[in-house]
This record gives sequence, C-alpha cells and structure tokens, in this order.
Amino acid sequence: MTRNVVISGGGTGIGLATARVFAADGDQVLLLGRRKHVLERAQVPGALTYAADLADPEAVRGVAGFVGREFGAVDVLVHSAGGNGLLEPPVGGDDPLDAVAREWTINFRLNVLTAVLLTEALKERLAEPGGRVLFLSSIAAYRGSGRASYAAAKASLHPYAHHLARSLGPHGITVNVVAPGYIEDTEFFGDGLDEERRARLIAETLDKRPGTPGDVAATLHWLASPGAAHITSQIIQVNGGAERGH
Repeated sequence: MTRNVVISGGGTGIGLATARVFAADGDQVLLLGRRKHVLERAQVPGALTYAADLADPEAVRGVAGFVGREFGAVDVLVHSAGGNGLLEPPVGGDDPLDAVAREWTINFRLNVLTAVLLTEALKERLAEPGGRVLFLSSIAAYRGSGRASYAAAKASLHPYAHHLARSLGPHGITVNVVAPGYIEDTEFFGDGLDEERRARLIAETLDKRPGTPGDVAATLHWLASPGAAHITSQIIQVNGGAERGH
C-alpha cells in the first residue's frame, strides 16, 4: 500500500537518499527544504516539493496546509533538516559573546526548532495506527565532538522524541531517533573536510570505512516498516561503532 512520506531536508544528503528509498518502494514523497532550486533538481520519482524555512511558524503553517491538501494523512515523517551552521551567511562584528549567541541560536533553530515545529504542525495528521516519526540526531550528541552548539542541539531531540513516543504510542504511532556518525557525500562540512580529519574519523570506526547517506536511509526505511512496529523511543546509532571505539 502506498504511504505518504514527508521528509525535511529532502533535497540533499541523507534526506535525499531516504526519499529515493521510499520512492523506490512505491511511496508518495514530499520533499521539504529552504532552497527551492535544490528541491526541484532532486531526482526522486514522483516526489512533490515545498520550499519553506521550517524554523518559521508561519512557513510551517503553510507546509501543514499543503500536506492537508495533497496528502491528508501522513504515514511517515522524517526530520533530516539540520546542520551545524557552516552554510549560513556570515554576520559582521567581532564581539565574542555576540558570536557565541549567534552560533547557539542558529544550531537550535536548524536542528531543534525545525523538527519540533514541523512535528507539532503535522501531529494530528499522523496515521493511526501505523504512523512513524523519525528524527536525525548525531554521534556528537553522545560525545560533544565538533561544535558544542551542534552537539547540544542534537542531544535535545532525544527527550523530545521520548516524550512524543509516550504520548503517541497509545495511538499506534512510533517515534525513534537515528544518530549517524561521519557520513560522506553531504553538505555538513561546508566546503569540505581536510584529509587528516577524514582519516581520523574513519579510524574511529570499527569497520574502518566512512558512512554513506544510504546507510542511514536504509535504517530509517526499516524503522518505518511493519517489522519495526514494536520499536519506539529508541536512539539507533549508525556510525560503524565509532561511538564505542573512540
């Protein structure tokens, strides 16, 4: 049976790989993101697109209206929008406290507010029973590695997911989190990653290879399957064992 799948951050990286997996399964996919041109060039068969800043309540209301008109019910909601702020435009000024406030605010908006607002706006449309809500966290939420602001933002998704799982569970809706490690072929590192750091990140894994968007997409697809119907309020790490091997 065709499912309605909504994916934030669906135009690139993990979100795009996830969209392709669901579309290949015959599902109807809606790609959300801020950049209209990125969404429109995404090669996902039959996908709908809607450009919006998901940290803006008014824009999210627009998304909810579009979903209501095009889909009605939402079977799977995947939160892949996020990042560490490297793609945000620079702001002038050299006051260190201003810079700290900006960095932490950006990371909260990108990684937390986008997910919370979209979930709350679509919560009443989740299929009952059988609905799935899936969040993207990070290995950084466990280790505090990289930018502390990014790690803290991702970590704050965990209690929200547990809260949702508790409230939505009686309706037959599961809520889970996937926490990737180093994933290649994404925009996460902006202009690129120096070879020394890349080698260090790979060395931390137990299987000695970088992760791919497809690794994460396959996990998300499985968590949305009937086979994972009794799995909820869990944080699944997809990092080649790097969190334990470090």
